[in-house]
Amino acid sequence: MAYNLCSSSSSLFHGRRLFCNSSYSLQKKPRSTAFPESVKPGFLSCQFKNHVSLQDPIAQDTQRQGLTEDASRQKPDGNTGLPPKISTWVNSKSPIAPKLRKRSYDSRYSFLVKVAESLNSCNEKEEDVVGVLSGFGGNIFDQDAVVILNNMSNPDTALLALKYFLKILNPDREVILYNVTMKVFKKCKDLGRAEKLFDEMLEKGVKPDNITFLTLISCARICSLPDKAVEWFEKMPSFGCDPDGTICAVMIDAYGRSGNVDMALSLYDRARTEKWRIDPGTFSTLIKIYGMSGHFDGCLNLYEEVKALGVKPNLSIYNTLLDAMGRAKRPWQAKNIYREMTNNGFSPNWGTYVALLRAYGRGRYGEDALKVYQEMKEKGFELNVSLYNTLLALCADVGYANEAGEIFEDMKKSGTCKPDSWTFSSMITIYSCSGKVSEAEGILNEMLEAGLEPTIFILTSLMQCYGKVQKTDDVIRTFNRLLELGITPDDRFCGCLLNVMTQTPVEEFARLSVCVEKANPKLGRVVKLLVEKQNGEADFKKEASELFESIDCDVRKAYCNCLIDLCFHLNLLERACELLQLGLLHEIYTGIESMSPTQWSLHLKGLSHGAALTALHLWINDLSKALESGEELPPLLGVNTGHGKHRYTDKGLATVLKSHLEELKAPFHEAPDKVGWFLTTNSAAKSWLESKNSPDSAAS
Repeated sequence: MAYNLCSSSSSLFHGRRLFCNSSYSLQKKPRSTAFPESVKPGFLSCQFKNHVSLQDPIAQDTQRQGLTEDASRQKPDGNTGLPPKISTWVNSKSPIAPKLRKRSYDSRYSFLVKVAESLNSCNEKEEDVVGVLSGFGGNIFDQDAVVILNNMSNPDTALLALKYFLKILNPDREVILYNVTMKVFKKCKDLGRAEKLFDEMLEKGVKPDNITFLTLISCARICSLPDKAVEWFEKMPSFGCDPDGTICAVMIDAYGRSGNVDMALSLYDRARTEKWRIDPGTFSTLIKIYGMSGHFDGCLNLYEEVKALGVKPNLSIYNTLLDAMGRAKRPWQAKNIYREMTNNGFSPNWGTYVALLRAYGRGRYGEDALKVYQEMKEKGFELNVSLYNTLLALCADVGYANEAGEIFEDMKKSGTCKPDSWTFSSMITIYSCSGKVSEAEGILNEMLEAGLEPTIFILTSLMQCYGKVQKTDDVIRTFNRLLELGITPDDRFCGCLLNVMTQTPVEEFARLSVCVEKANPKLGRVVKLLVEKQNGEADFKKEASELFESIDCDVRKAYCNCLIDLCFHLNLLERACELLQLGLLHEIYTGIESMSPTQWSLHLKGLSHGAALTALHLWINDLSKALESGEELPPLLGVNTGHGKHRYTDKGLATVLKSHLEELKAPFHEAPDKVGWFLTTNSAAKSWLESKNSPDSAAS
């Protein structure tokens, strides 16, 4: 049977047999032992009084053996001042067996635990506490006080019991009694009173030891006050206490939580060198540190270290890993970790589901996210506004309009979550991208009724919606509303306005050009040169270059794509080619062409329809020039459009390119084993290019 005399707050102590090697040794003065028969300590309790440990429980047999061995070392002649240990087998059926059990240490320990329970439940008055403890008469030992205090959970009666014990016992090492009392405050997560007890120790001249500081540090840790833990750790040298590996291991977690990452990682490096035992909570903090710093591979490596060291991962470690993989936008790794977690017998909690939803949301794993959402509903887990918004933003990204509507209704019915501006923004975006004008306007009205003003994101989405259905008047009205609200058009808003122009009838261009010029004068000048079909190649390139240099890198490709699409809309192929070449010059487009000895390829993924067709036109011209110069084509030629399609339409780039290649009668065919690839052989391409460039073909 194991007895926990004063277990540490941390599992860092697990497996350490420090009972008999503890620095605590209470040498007792002879006292009367006139106990009632039922509580008389007996031989084993006499042995126990010589050593008290504040470590984790150990087996009783080991405890007794350690005590005897340690006691034999106290005097050179082996005389411990204790009766010799006699090992006697007792038949359980013997008539004297019950009497011997009453005299055993088990009986004594059980009695002391019951005393502690009585103190926990008695009135918080000195006379009541004394009344409980007076049953001992004058026959109470220091170790009895330690066991009682260690098993208490009422801080008020514990303080009164401590006062009583200090008064009647006059122990050689008072610090032990203070430490076990301080542990009661740790159980109650009351760092303030633990610190007050520490001050009382100092006032009475009691010198704190490592266990004192470990208890205070652990208390600060479980109270989520890492800065306080650091403060107490850094006080240790001033009291002559040298932190051991146990305390330093706990401090890895405290420094990590307090934001001192360098110190936490430095201590961890030392922990690995000196082979400290680290608990799962500390590993969880280390994984979080790596995740917050963007070192996501470090998170996975640390997880492998946890398993290699024989530390069993807990739910906190798994949840922290899932969160890190979400930050890394690695949803596939989040799925693997979750699978391993459940295979190891852990059930997901609210934190697990939160981490999964965010990971799947960032990675656009729509089906997986909706599965998690349904599972949360079935288990009765409530979502907060942030999680609902994560789901709705995901639905907007992947085009789940129907699913978004159901989630939005669930949110309103929940009674605990009120839609905010981001909620309405996602819903309007979903309906706008689908061209559902009435639904988008309905959400806008609902938002206004809730007392919320439309943001630039919402107005951008609305303008896009009106553009899809070619409601130019509503586009202009939305633009003017933006200005009336005092909102300055940003690059994304202007990009959306430009995109709307590519979907607008040519006769409406002049009206929208005015809006573009108001929103961004540089963009307005470039659009004006296109719409008015003004000549002057140098002026156009200069204006376009200045525009690209003035806008954020994140939107340059979108602007260039839209401007090229606008050129297609206006039948300005030469201007489209100039814009594409400027895009290559400014590295807006990269990796469009690749060449190897066996294959030349054109990569169109990420280009708009107009930009892709322009790139194809220039690439075919380059192939023709290569043939004319006598250069040999490789065995294979290919065009890659990517395997995806637009989330709100079935008209993907592959469909557009296939139709255009058929119009050109180009010998490119879809590869059956490579989605999004159109391939041809050099002989077929050569024959087609030669016929295309022949005089007869040119004349026709």
